[in-house]
Amino acid sequence: MSDESTIRAEICEIGKRVYAKGFSSANDGNISCRLSDGRVLCTPTLICKGFMKPEDLCIVDLDGVQSAGHRKRTSEILLHLEIYKNDTKAMAVVHCHPPHVLAFAMTGAEIPTGLLPEVEIFLGNIPRVEYETPGTQKFAETIKPFVAKANTAVLANHGSVSWANSLERAYWYTEILDAYCKSLILAKQLGEPQKLPPDKIAELQQLRQRFC
Repeated sequence: MSDESTIRAEICEIGKRVYAKGFSSANDGNISCRLSDGRVLCTPTLICKGFMKPEDLCIVDLDGVQSAGHRKRTSEILLHLEIYKNDTKAMAVVHCHPPHVLAFAMTGAEIPTGLLPEVEIFLGNIPRVEYETPGTQKFAETIKPFVAKANTAVLANHGSVSWANSLERAYWYTEILDAYCKSLILAKQLGEPQKLPPDKIAELQQLRQRFC
């Protein structure tokens, strides 16, 4: 990964995008990145992601103990840490509340696959994680069964979480998911979405191996 100052700036940039897209209101959401020494740089609690400064960010170890930062770290860093501990390739995590994803998260409606090439290639199956009180260790552990099987998950009655080998990709996955959920909601108003042929889905899954 890049040096710490570059990562701090990138987290703030991703925070601005998340806020501008309406994926987080007020102080919603949190972003983190694993540093080269194994520690984790993360957003603090009670801060608008659209107006963060590099010096606002915190550093914690993999147990969540804060070692740097004048603001208190987000309580939901525990979710991020479970991802880092269970996927050595994960270098960045973005958690937020995209509105179209929330529609599925609150209703429990299934997010189908086999409909759009970009979703098949970059997201694959999108699991739904059962609800637990945010900020708790029990909440953090709900993600464990899915970390090795996915890169993006819907958190029931809460939002979404995406992880990747870079902050940019983790954000991409979040944006792809919300755009897909929006398209599904619109498509349902016209009729039943039509799945791609099985052989075409298989081709896309092969491409997924190359790009993800």
